[in-house]
Amino acid sequence: MRATLLTPIYLGASWVLTVTYQLFTDTAVKSISSNINLISPNVGSWLNSNIQTVVFVYAFTWIFVLSSVIPSAILGKQRSTLIQYAVVLTLTLIAFFMADILQTIVGIRIDQVLGAATLFENPVVAGFYLSAPFLFMISLDIHSKKKQTQEVAKKEIFAKWEKIRQ
Repeated sequence: MRATLLTPIYLGASWVLTVTYQLFTDTAVKSISSNINLISPNVGSWLNSNIQTVVFVYAFTWIFVLSSVIPSAILGKQRSTLIQYAVVLTLTLIAFFMADILQTIVGIRIDQVLGAATLFENPVVAGFYLSAPFLFMISLDIHSKKKQTQEVAKKEIFAKWEKIRQ
């Protein structure tokens, strides 16, 4: 029941994050690259010559985070591979057809959205933007580790309690 209610929210949030990451990653990476070029021309030159690979890695990272988290949130731990595939494929297709969706359904042209990319020319904003999926993954790992530690502690306490009761 809960998953049914939260599914549209999860899909909507992931759609927004996927679309914005696909649209603004290129601008953010170029901003960081040009600022690194001022500090270390060799690193900046390497980044500029490999800009598409760097953009791909950042875009992939966000898609990876979303395709890992969203199906788990919607489907729980006991999810079917086929259902997870359908959820991830849906997210991918929505991102792929994003320009058409914005134009047809919302009435927004893609060049209007891309106008917001100037915000990511600021290296601080660009750096935070590019680090967002990594920070999200780290926070998920920390949360998971805490939860795992708590479960072990509960089992130990329960085992000690059972021993005392006997």
